[in-house]
Formats: sequence, C-alpha cells, structure tokens
Amino acid sequence: MPHPAFRTITPGTLKGAEWHQLLLGAVAPRPIAFVSTISAEGEVNLSPFSFFNVFSSNPPTLIFSPANRVRDNTQKHTLYNVREVAECVINICDYALVEQMSLASTEYERGVNEFGKAGLTELASELIRPPRVAECPVSFECVVEQIIAIGDSNGGGNLVICRVVQAHYREDILAPDGLSVDPHKLDAVARLAGDWYSRVTPESLFIVPKPNRNKGIGIDQLPEFIRHSNLLTGNNLGRLGNIEQQAIPSAEAVEAFRQEPLVAYTLNKYRDDAAEQQKQLVLLAKQILEEGRLEDAWKTLLLAAPTA
Repeated sequence: MPHPAFRTITPGTLKGAEWHQLLLGAVAPRPIAFVSTISAEGEVNLSPFSFFNVFSSNPPTLIFSPANRVRDNTQKHTLYNVREVAECVINICDYALVEQMSLASTEYERGVNEFGKAGLTELASELIRPPRVAECPVSFECVVEQIIAIGDSNGGGNLVICRVVQAHYREDILAPDGLSVDPHKLDAVARLAGDWYSRVTPESLFIVPKPNRNKGIGIDQLPEFIRHSNLLTGNNLGRLGNIEQQAIPSAEAVEAFRQEPLVAYTLNKYRDDAAEQQKQLVLLAKQILEEGRLEDAWKTLLLAAPTA
C-alpha cells in the first residue's frame, strides 16, 4: 500500500499564528491545568492552560506553561503571580465546568478575580495561599520549584515546575478501593486547537494491556500469513504480538477449538474453497480479537494457517 502524501513544514517558514494552530492541532488532546494563583498584594487569579502534564510521581511534579501570547508577546498574569508568590493550585476541570473554565481565560485586567467572573467558589487551601476551585473534582496544592523561560518571543514558553504538597480528590470520582480514579466518573475534558475540546465519555474509553506486564513476541515473530494480511490492522497486529511465547495456544488447543460453533460453521461453509475459508477465519479472528479474547483469536488464526 503506498504511503499517503505529507506536507513538510520547517518551523519559522509560517506566520507564528499559523504554526501555532498546526502544532496544537496535532499535539492533542492535551490535559488542562486550571491554575489559581495570588499576587504579592493578595489579588487572586484563575486561568486555564493546556500546555500541561505530570512529569514525576516522586517527587510529585506537574509542569504547566503560560506561554507568551502569540499575538503581541505579552505575558500572562499567572506568570507574574507565580514569580511573586511561588505557589499555585492546579485544579482539574471536568465537563460540567468547561464553559466556566473557558470564560476564566478571558483577558481581564490584572487584579480582576476570575473566580467571580466565572461564577466559581474559592475554597481555602491547607498548605499554600492561593485558593482551590471548590467545584473541581481534583485540586493539587503546589509550590513552584522553578520557572524556566524557553523563548522570549511570541509564543515562547515559560515552564512552571510545580511540586505537589497536598492533593484533594472528590470522593465520588474514586474507584471503590479509593486508590485510583474511575475514568467513567471523572468525565475529563481536554484541549485541541482553536475552539475545539474533547470529552472522555464511556463510549470513548478503551483498554490496551500494558506490554510491560509480559514480554510479547512482537509483530516480527507473527506467522507470515498473519503479518502480511490485508484484513488485519496495525492495532490487531500489535495486540497479537503482545503475547508471550509460552501463551501461544498448543496444537491440541487449536484442534479442539474447531468445535467452537462459529469456527465450526465457518470451516464447514467454506470447506470447498480454501482461500475463502482462510479469509473468513481471519475475519472471525479479527472480530474475536476486538472483543478482547486474545487466546481465542490466536486459535482461530492458527486454524486459518495455510497448509504445506
């Protein structure tokens, strides 16, 4: 299959705003830090930033970047505040708050409290001065360890490296063990480019088993007829390759699987057409694999293996 056409772009050959949109459109979705800060005079500020992520759990470290405005190279009030008072709360916003969060990004004059503008409630932090957002499902009280400027022109970043000193999780988003967040209950949102956001809904959630739990054989070790099948996707091959050698079904297990109703039906219906039988078995294996039944998918595929 021929590769698709690509547009190759060298940074600096486009206008800043054009490159900004292309970059943010591809690096997406991005989590959002809803950051509350306070100035030396005690003025509270609240603003969202999608240049944000977690970078260490020990010490617990979050980094966000209030980048210089692409339009005019001015800096954000949040950046002024963390330089004056090296503390902040990184609040995590859910879908129920996304419009209020967006409103808080309005470029009000310095000194205007966006909590009031966005209709949100200040909740006193326990260890630092800036308040938490009471409506947010998660809040991290942080001390600012370091601020690193990585560009002094339009769009230049300012990495605010934050160490979490206290965390607050709303009880109703936690799994029953209280030690993990249930993604179905968090209702997380993320940022794309322009006016676009995304929402993590139950329909958009899926599981990919972590390869570090076992040593998968890899796609390169798949039988050739599987590896070069035009019916299986790269995702299918990746899942098939994430199996340990000793977990590949034995010849006896494969033979016994002939009695499975759908397999037996397929083998019988196409018994006089070897090529079509193999195709239908591969399609059946694909369906089984996408249902999460890796071992049964392997059995089906091995029944489809061409005979010498």
